[in-house]
Amino acid sequence: MTSRVPMVSFERARELGEAMGMPARRTQSEAFRVLANNPGVARVAYGQLVQLLENNKFDTRLRELMIMRIGWVTGSAYEWTNHWRVATTAGIPPEDILAVRDWQNSERLTQADKAILAATDECLSGKSISDAAWAEVTKHVTEPGQQVEFIISMGNWMMFSLLFRNLRIPLAEGVPVWPPDGLASPAAER
Repeated sequence: MTSRVPMVSFERARELGEAMGMPARRTQSEAFRVLANNPGVARVAYGQLVQLLENNKFDTRLRELMIMRIGWVTGSAYEWTNHWRVATTAGIPPEDILAVRDWQNSERLTQADKAILAATDECLSGKSISDAAWAEVTKHVTEPGQQVEFIISMGNWMMFSLLFRNLRIPLAEGVPVWPPDGLASPAAER
């Protein structure tokens, strides 16, 4: 797949990242190299991303399952593939991650997992979170700051999915797509 917007060079991405105070590992990704065509947008988007990934208050397991669900429902190979590594590195069992594909019928997932995924699905279908779904979320995510972060996180990764798919940002060369089994989301563009 060829990106619809060119990637800046690795050197230019590194320079911009340094100027933004970003770690080098974040600036060498294909996504950053596309966003770096607009340094102001890259600064805002990646500033929020770093906050949500590295300074999070919202539970990492719940966040990663939510992100994987967003990737699956939207057909974002880039999001699914890159967050597979993030989720497994965070200690989430692969079987739990795969369960987001059909979470309603999973016996592996906790009630907290299912509450977050139900709320996520409501938003992915273009709705607001219903009172019933929110009541389930708040049983498990009780701190107001974490509740805010859940919603901001969902919007963040929905935005990134939109970005990845519409600008056709490719995966790094040699990275296997749709881990671990290569099964693509039914929503994925072929």
